[in-house]
Amino acid sequence: MKLAVMQPYFLPYIGYWQLINAVDTFVIYDNVQYTKKGWINRNRFLLNGKDKMFTVNLRKDSDYLNVDQRFLSHDYKKDKLIAMFHNAYYKACNYNEVIKLIIEIINCKEEDLFKYIYNSVIKICEYLSINTKIIISSSVNIDHSLKAQSKVIALCKQLNVQTYINAIGGVELYNKDDFLKNNIKLQFLKTKPIEYKQYNNEFIPNLSILDVMMFNSPDKIKIMLQKFEIL
Repeated sequence: MKLAVMQPYFLPYIGYWQLINAVDTFVIYDNVQYTKKGWINRNRFLLNGKDKMFTVNLRKDSDYLNVDQRFLSHDYKKDKLIAMFHNAYYKACNYNEVIKLIIEIINCKEEDLFKYIYNSVIKICEYLSINTKIIISSSVNIDHSLKAQSKVIALCKQLNVQTYINAIGGVELYNKDDFLKNNIKLQFLKTKPIEYKQYNNEFIPNLSILDVMMFNSPDKIKIMLQKFEIL
């Protein structure tokens, strides 16, 4: 069985979905510390030929809380975010289908940041026909005080995993020998270059999956989900 483990991200780039699609089981962290300057509640989209950041606004709180201990701000203007996406993509070829999904995702009633993002991950997996089993990390019976590689290995052992696949960005964080000592094969997924037409603009890579869906049908995205190499 192949396993991947990642933080929750709101509408992340296609590499995240490639990773989910490449494994049998995907563990999504809820009990991991929120990263203030990371990508958990923000990403980039295309606006007037340039990349622009969008953000899910959060209530002011301690930077040391876990993702599932953070909450959406009462000032998070969902209608404004929807309008921003409408203005950016209303001429995109797949707009009519995708905007319905995006409105449903943005208007989710959950205020817990993790649950809000988790809902979006499930909805997009359904849209892209990704059938990977998704497990919330806190539901797995391990010592959750473990950190980094030790926690990943514990998750693998508890879930009887033979192969662990991580995004290429973790190549400096994990040691293949340490995994082998626990009878686990460590591999890394590296996304190959993906390009598609974004109106008539110069292509900007690695934008939110929102951008990919606006300009590509689910069938085309299925092909993109396979454009990676395993190292």
